[in-house]
Amino acid sequence: FFNLEMIKNSERKMTEATEEDKPLDTVTSKIHVSSHPIISHKISLLRSSSTNPSAFRSVLREITFHLGYEATSMLKTKTVELTVPVAHDHVECKGKMISEKVALIPILRSGLGMVDAMLELLPNAGVHHVGMYRKELLPVQYYNRLPKQCDADIAYILDPVIATSNTVLSVIGILKKWGVSKIHVVSVISSQSGISRISENHSDVEITVGAVDPELTKKGIVLPGIGDAGDRLYGTPFIEDDEALLHPSKRRKMSTEI
Repeated sequence: FFNLEMIKNSERKMTEATEEDKPLDTVTSKIHVSSHPIISHKISLLRSSSTNPSAFRSVLREITFHLGYEATSMLKTKTVELTVPVAHDHVECKGKMISEKVALIPILRSGLGMVDAMLELLPNAGVHHVGMYRKELLPVQYYNRLPKQCDADIAYILDPVIATSNTVLSVIGILKKWGVSKIHVVSVISSQSGISRISENHSDVEITVGAVDPELTKKGIVLPGIGDAGDRLYGTPFIEDDEALLHPSKRRKMSTEI
């Protein structure tokens, strides 16, 4: 596993080594863990059991906006001509506009809670949904709305929690097969093992995350984490993985608490 302090400091490390000679610590240069006190404060609100679904949606949106601001810092721009109104005249000047085509890839359903904040930053981005659920810790795709032809230069995968990373790794594979050249994962919480696996399997993929939690249970739950992000977003009761596709009347048990 990566040392957490090493991950946080990795952005400041630069190297001119080739891919073959690259030292181990530079592998983490693609991982960006926020150390901002506002993010830490809001993640604490997100974790709290007393945060109701309405507040959870609001705080997740705020966190996503700040993480998205950092994640988009490397987007390429182009110079454009424009005019600025000054008194009764217009002054010509040069400005900059985003030149890359961006796709947002929310992983259903919890990734939906991150879309609006990213669209505030990138109003012209395309939004292509990918639906995944877990069965015995393995990801199963049930929905894919990617266009037939890749129409993006960079794709931002949106998922509030990276646990085992199996789901994110699966979506990364789907996007690479689709043909997008750059992929950036944006997440609020990740397990240390999960973020390590992504980096080890896809060293070219950027990751921006709000916090890294040390523990991952045998059931694939991040501790302390934020709970089930989808259930907390929409106030739905917890359902066992093997019952996820059953009609409510056929499920063995279902919590009545929301």
